[in-house]
Amino acid sequence: MEEMKNPDSGFMKETIKRRPLNRRKLLRRTLITALMAVIFGLVACFTFLLLEPIISKRLYPEEEPDTVIFVEEQEDEILPEDMFVDDSQMQPEPSGAPALVDEQIAQVLSEVKFGIEDYNSLYKGLSEMAAEVEKSMVTVVGVNSEIDWFNNAYEYEGKISGVIIADNGVELLILANVEAIEDAETLKVNFIDGKQCTATIKKKDNNINLAVLSVRKAVIPRETMDKIAIVEMGSSAGRSLVGTPIIAIGQPMGVPGSLCYGFITSAGSVIHLPDSVYKLITTDIYGSQSATGILVNMKGQMIGMIDSLGHSEDAKNLICAIGITELKKVAQNLSNDSEIPYFGIYGADVTVDAHQELGVPYGAYIMEIEMDSPAMEAGIQSGDVIINMDGYEVNTYTELISYLIDKNPEETTDIVLCRQGPEGYIEMELQITLRQKAD
Repeated sequence: MEEMKNPDSGFMKETIKRRPLNRRKLLRRTLITALMAVIFGLVACFTFLLLEPIISKRLYPEEEPDTVIFVEEQEDEILPEDMFVDDSQMQPEPSGAPALVDEQIAQVLSEVKFGIEDYNSLYKGLSEMAAEVEKSMVTVVGVNSEIDWFNNAYEYEGKISGVIIADNGVELLILANVEAIEDAETLKVNFIDGKQCTATIKKKDNNINLAVLSVRKAVIPRETMDKIAIVEMGSSAGRSLVGTPIIAIGQPMGVPGSLCYGFITSAGSVIHLPDSVYKLITTDIYGSQSATGILVNMKGQMIGMIDSLGHSEDAKNLICAIGITELKKVAQNLSNDSEIPYFGIYGADVTVDAHQELGVPYGAYIMEIEMDSPAMEAGIQSGDVIINMDGYEVNTYTELISYLIDKNPEETTDIVLCRQGPEGYIEMELQITLRQKAD
């Protein structure tokens, strides 16, 4: 501000001058303001990302899925040393008793006459039972996108059959062999009423390509939920399966919704896989080599998952299945999103003859070791017999598998085994760190 004297008026006159603009200072303030704005935005984003799930959980708590438990079959186990029959304790049958019974049965059968109506009634009952089971069946559709030679996009689908095995309160859980669709980009599930919902693979067993798929109940319409059902699991144990009638439901002919009647022709074979052994059920049903679905007994209970693992070269089209008894524990772990531990052994039970004639102790006999497996790294060899795991006595290979499947990957397990030496079998103690089997 400058003061000037006006010669005419004799008064002082003031003139205000603007302060010169400091461009450097203005630029600095602008940059500081912009920086503070960026910092504020980052802090706000971080706070939102950090607190939003917590606030959402408080305001809208997500329901936790229930633990899935399949009831284990209560069966009196017969130890190898008990598989003898004491002839002194057997009571002789009265002379002529079997012949008399056969004559009575033959007489009764000769008096029974079946007509067309009887057969119609019989198959109508089978059809009605199959229709009830089909409420538990789904078609799993794997969708992939490709580009053809003319640069046109198109989609192709693979279809398999699955079965609803559980409801954990949040999801419907579906058991299926996903080998044919495991590379699919998206998975869809078609229910009995034709309603289609998106599905995801919850957990997969890399041994047999079985997986549990989940469909969130929130996306399933109420009318669809009223029409579907959870399958009832039966038993594939016992020695009386051969000759019993069964129904193959799902895709036994390679087509969704197909159905076949037949009989079990064999149930004595097994499929040896790492850390597992499964009963193989064969039937007289001539179907597709790519068949999927389930076998059902006359009570409407699932007794096996149709699978091609057991197909022989001369019977590729006969329907085979893996027994449900051996699959229950695996299905339970997959349903609960539990990791399946990897040991890396193939084994068998020690027979009575091997025990008595060769002195092999009862336990889990190791037939083969997988390369680079935890078992190999721990020093287990073919011919060893595992008799104890973490303090639990092991009498059979089945018992070893049952103990093993309850373990977790990366868990350390104490093993007691017998190894043959120059003077017979000697006991050894080993520690094994399990891990998860890779794809």
